[in-house]
Amino acid sequence: MPSEPLDSPNVVGRRMRSRREELGWSQEKVGVLIGIDESSSRARISRYELGTHEPPVKTARQIADTLGVPLAYLYCEDEDVACLLLALWKLEPLVRRRAVSSWLDEMPERGTVHLL
Repeated sequence: MPSEPLDSPNVVGRRMRSRREELGWSQEKVGVLIGIDESSSRARISRYELGTHEPPVKTARQIADTLGVPLAYLYCEDEDVACLLLALWKLEPLVRRRAVSSWLDEMPERGTVHLL
């Protein structure tokens, strides 16, 4: 059974804020690190976190890279899947590929899921 989904309209902002706070960073710092002018960085990041504006995918990718999370994590509505994404993302690519392949092989109905 899936975990309780986050509020879909603002999942990106909520994940951004949570990770930023884990790192102990200000909104201004995140904005500056992704290349937003210091004078407007806090306001822009605040709008993203509050869901007033959704960042374009290019900006979301910069934010994810800066916060040290995969882009998919920011958009993931299911908490369990988000945790799995983070755990897999932290693995070395070859170890990750083997882990995913092994896990999929153990699933009763693999269906059409294939690794590239």
